[in-house]
Amino acid sequence: MELWPGKPYPLGAQADEGGTNFALFSDSAEAVYLCLFDGGGNEERIRLTEVDAYVWHGYLPNVFPGQHYGFRVDGPWDPGNGKRFNVNKLLLDPYARAIAGGLAWGQPLYSYTFGEPLTRNDDDSAAHTYRSVVVDAGFDWGGGDGREVARPDTPYHRTVIYEAHVKGLTQQHPEVPEHQRGRYAGVAHPAVVSHLKNLGVTAVELMPVHQFVQDDALEERGLRNYWGYNTIGFFAPHNEYASATDPCEQVREFKEMVKELHRNGLEVILDVVYNHTGEGSDLGPTLSFRGIDNDGYYRLVDGDLAHYLDYTGTGNSFNVRQPHPLALIMDSLRYWVTEMHVDGFRFDLAATLAREFYEVDKLSAFFEMVQQDPVISRVKLIAEPWDLGPGGYQVGNFPPQWTEWNGKFRDTVRDFWRGEPATLGEFASRLTGSSDLYGHSGRRPAASINFVTAHDGFTLADLVSYNDKHNEANGEGNRDGESINRSWNCGVEGPTDDAAVNTLRARQQRNFLTTLLLSQGVPMISHGDELGRTQHGNNNGYAQDSALTWINWEAADTELVDFAARLGALRASHPVFRRRRFFDGRPTDRGDDGALPDIVWLRPDAAAMTAGDWDSGFGRSIGVFLNGAGLPECDEHGQPVVDDCFLMLFNAGDDAVDFTLPDRGYADSWVVEIHTGGAGAGEFAAGQVVGVAGRSTLVLRAPGRD
Repeated sequence: MELWPGKPYPLGAQADEGGTNFALFSDSAEAVYLCLFDGGGNEERIRLTEVDAYVWHGYLPNVFPGQHYGFRVDGPWDPGNGKRFNVNKLLLDPYARAIAGGLAWGQPLYSYTFGEPLTRNDDDSAAHTYRSVVVDAGFDWGGGDGREVARPDTPYHRTVIYEAHVKGLTQQHPEVPEHQRGRYAGVAHPAVVSHLKNLGVTAVELMPVHQFVQDDALEERGLRNYWGYNTIGFFAPHNEYASATDPCEQVREFKEMVKELHRNGLEVILDVVYNHTGEGSDLGPTLSFRGIDNDGYYRLVDGDLAHYLDYTGTGNSFNVRQPHPLALIMDSLRYWVTEMHVDGFRFDLAATLAREFYEVDKLSAFFEMVQQDPVISRVKLIAEPWDLGPGGYQVGNFPPQWTEWNGKFRDTVRDFWRGEPATLGEFASRLTGSSDLYGHSGRRPAASINFVTAHDGFTLADLVSYNDKHNEANGEGNRDGESINRSWNCGVEGPTDDAAVNTLRARQQRNFLTTLLLSQGVPMISHGDELGRTQHGNNNGYAQDSALTWINWEAADTELVDFAARLGALRASHPVFRRRRFFDGRPTDRGDDGALPDIVWLRPDAAAMTAGDWDSGFGRSIGVFLNGAGLPECDEHGQPVVDDCFLMLFNAGDDAVDFTLPDRGYADSWVVEIHTGGAGAGEFAAGQVVGVAGRSTLVLRAPGRD
């Protein structure tokens, strides 16, 4: 095979009309071999002799997209000093744009000998591991009219996120063709797109789609890594989610999915896992990074370089203190935006990426690079603002351009609706955008990604049906998963024929959805919650690639779907529910009606809440007036935004509460928009007494504003 010097950048495999350039970074390697594989699995090794700034490179004429390849890297085997080179292990290209095959677990995948972790094992791994694949970057993003399909570019305050699993979303969808179920193509199927648009969703947040590792320990128990938080390829779409078998076509299928979602006004956000890799601890396999530059890519324990720092609970932490791992993250993010056209990222355990040394640092190199990057800084950046290390819970502490999963919204809203004491004040803060968390740094309500449920934990239906987790199917003796769920089973654990309990559970689900979709901030719906999806009390479905976690579309609660769609339409139609700025409580000119603040908190007797009312530890009921004239913002044409006025009445107690509607200074009359405990129709006069059933919400609108 003819070898030309080639170029050190870009890293990875870059094909052109004459061949392919290969480049790999390793600052301690003594030799690097490029390995090419033919259709029969035969290997040809080519030693790369050109090295510039620790990048080993070469150009091969007449090597084109579709070529399977890997690397072998030689160097010292010295685990005590952080070096784990083993030329007998075939290694994935960290920059591979596509990945073929899977893993056949066994001794050959490990650089050490089982039972002797410091002893090198020289079994060849090539027949047991993945292959990197050269791909063609070309793709037609056009919409058939000569123009590129536009990115939706939905502003945060108009965004509604739907967290979804590629496989679980469509694996049992009866309208999706069988070969597309559980695949990228299935996500973009018209039946799925129509459902999302009907809910008012504007962005699909996909759980990990970077190529990830199936764990050997799970496979031994007959389970699988379903969630995918175990990345090994940060540039390659996970190959099991493609209906196409050819790796190059798998990349194309992902792009087709993005293009079709964009055509329908839906953004694509990726849940990305840059905090660790699928190689695990010092006892894990050697698949890529460990064999290329172990002490460069991973954070090792000071004074004990044979072991890894672990802030993630998965065995290792990516070393963002070093320039090349940090550059890989930035290159990966940039690639998914520019080449794959995604619209943003949700960063798993993002606090780990901010650890310069041991503390979480808002001025870390990672944040600085994101801040100045002209591509990444312009897309949606969502942090899961915690990790498992010391001081890892960082809700409210990320930089201004970031948004965050607001775990305090989840906890407070769950506590309020299950009847915990002393929650009124915090409930009010979460409903209005959590200014206590985000206002101090100049951020706005959209900094709060509000959620009641997510992939990790109970589904919405299970949240109101189980007090305790039931994870026996995971094979860990029900020890896994969160034990404190802030759930309430409404009186019976699990399924029941008791009509009163089922009625209450349905009402509680509507209460949660109403609170979520009508709160300030960005709502996130966990896939299937609007359908009544259950995991039968399993709150840790990470290993359950089965009907337990897949959406059962044929068992959908159609009444709940219709209710969620009404909420989505109400939010979309009324900017008072999606303000761009926090409430300030100051009076707003309302013309002939005088002046009222932009928000007023009310007791059931229509009197304004006092400090003593907030301090009442057993308060369960509250009203809030949202002034449609109190929106301190303009539309895209510079015109003032004016909306209707709304009154939301919340009763988290067991018994009905009589609310007196405020006097005519607020509105002459009110019409029902949402009633979680009834039919949702009717009109009331100012000053009228309205009964709000126990565990229910009543949303009223003042009609006929000029």
